[in-house]
Amino acid sequence: MLALVAAGIPYVLKFLNNKQAITYAAFVISLLVPVWMGAQEWDDHDRSKKQLPRDMAKDYLNSCVPNAILFTFGDNDTYPLWYAQEVEGIRPDIRVINTSLLGIDWYINELRYKVNRSDAIDVIWTAAQIEGRKRDYIVYQPQANIPENRYYDLYDLMKNWAGSDDPSKMMDRGGGDTYNTYPVHKVSIPVDTSLVRRNGTVNPDDSVVTEVRFDIPNRNVIMKNDLAMLNIIAANKWRRPIYFTMPYDQLGFGNYLRKDGLSYRLVPVVNSNINTNWMYSLVTDPKRWGFGNANLPHVYFDEENRRHLMDIRRSDTELAFDLIFKNRKDSAKNVLERTDKMMLQENFPYGLTSRNNDHNKISMGFLEACYRADDQPLATKVLASVKKDLQQQARYYDALTGDKAENMEFEKRTNASLLQQLAQLERTYTPSKPAISEKGILGIDTTSKKDDSKK
Repeated sequence: MLALVAAGIPYVLKFLNNKQAITYAAFVISLLVPVWMGAQEWDDHDRSKKQLPRDMAKDYLNSCVPNAILFTFGDNDTYPLWYAQEVEGIRPDIRVINTSLLGIDWYINELRYKVNRSDAIDVIWTAAQIEGRKRDYIVYQPQANIPENRYYDLYDLMKNWAGSDDPSKMMDRGGGDTYNTYPVHKVSIPVDTSLVRRNGTVNPDDSVVTEVRFDIPNRNVIMKNDLAMLNIIAANKWRRPIYFTMPYDQLGFGNYLRKDGLSYRLVPVVNSNINTNWMYSLVTDPKRWGFGNANLPHVYFDEENRRHLMDIRRSDTELAFDLIFKNRKDSAKNVLERTDKMMLQENFPYGLTSRNNDHNKISMGFLEACYRADDQPLATKVLASVKKDLQQQARYYDALTGDKAENMEFEKRTNASLLQQLAQLERTYTPSKPAISEKGILGIDTTSKKDDSKK
């Protein structure tokens, strides 16, 4: 329509033989393009109410107790954390360590100094020991006098072996250059049980181990960024809280990470999945746990925003399940209903198409938590949204033909599987309903057609 108007007005004005009028018309029409684009795209680009990056950073930081060390992974976590601390002054007592930069000597050296209200960090090795390419990596070299089946003290390994200048603990890499080695994969971190109970690292009812034992993954090389992380953990000796923005297990200590909100804390307790009381008090506190203004009308969240907002929904869901398993259904219901209240359906529906259908998968977990918490009204709301989206997807995939259908076969099978799981949830938690046939929910065929491509 706009194109017809833009083309038609100059055409009409040409018959008036008025060059000045044509010039003015062309100027006005050229202004219509950005005005039209602004009118149509304003809601997609309006960031005046959207505070998700800041709130995500706040949630990460408030998940940590004072004077903590927080390891982050990648820009999407780190930049909001830097902004929150440096611009808004949120939790400047926490030292944020970006693992993407942790393999660089100048970045490691910065950890030796106090920043804001965060104390300096011991990284074991001196600046000279890590200068330039020194100890860019260490190489696994077993020793006859060191049995591989026993656990080696991590601090001793880092300081007196990987950090040693003893030629007997080095290997020649050619050209007169050498690199350090390490003799074992099994390591341990001793635990002062009285200290960790006294400083709040563990809860009063935790079964605390006397040493944290783990196997560094069976690899021949450990790079500098991983070495720096191991050094920090070993030298800390449980004096400061150590957290991660993800359930990090690349170095083998994942069984000792406990979810304290959005962040995961390293604790000397095996398989303690969620710090229930701490996390419940956090996510139900509106001053400490944010949702990026998803509760306000007309706030647009693009695909990347939705992925991070879903992290909050998933975290709340995990807490709800933990509360349910501990016979605290009322508390679980409180968490679920608060999460629902703070994420308007118009901004962030439960049913929504996404990569690998991850959005609907997490919403189905939320749905089961609602069922288990006996929150039938909320379960009905979630079910309707997820079911509608999955059914719409099914109709779309069924309408495809040729190469398009073949290219979307995996997505179609995934969607069909989710529809079957959704039907199973209905049957399990609403037993009075009649059994659902193989046609699936509301008669939609949830079985994949035969894969002719595999003939």
